[in-house]
Amino acid sequence: MSGHVEEPRNFAPKDTPKLDPPKDDPISVAELAKHNGTDTTVAIWVAIKGSIFDVSGNNAYAPGGAYHLFAGKDASRALAQSSLKPEDCRPEYDDLGEKEQGVLNDWLTFFTKRYNIIGRVQG
Repeated sequence: MSGHVEEPRNFAPKDTPKLDPPKDDPISVAELAKHNGTDTTVAIWVAIKGSIFDVSGNNAYAPGGAYHLFAGKDASRALAQSSLKPEDCRPEYDDLGEKEQGVLNDWLTFFTKRYNIIGRVQG
């Protein structure tokens, strides 16, 4: 693992997935944390800017996968900084610079085109 995640270069997936309409159901941080891939009976979720995505179909987020550290968390800061450091995997991003905010918005667009939004992180 190189210590950083590649910025998204192409927003459109090769095969356009059939996505459900986005949901805005409130989901607690504790509930989000349960969806970290260690329990195979529940979906794997990753949050970005408070939106929670179901990434279950992508093995990169499962245990042993390159992006498993994002599973069950709001990974906004890590994605904005293109970081794979566990300490960067947190929701705070308001203090980041314009370039990093742009990278984060690119990741949000990337995820929105590939994964169902199943809710929003609650307070």
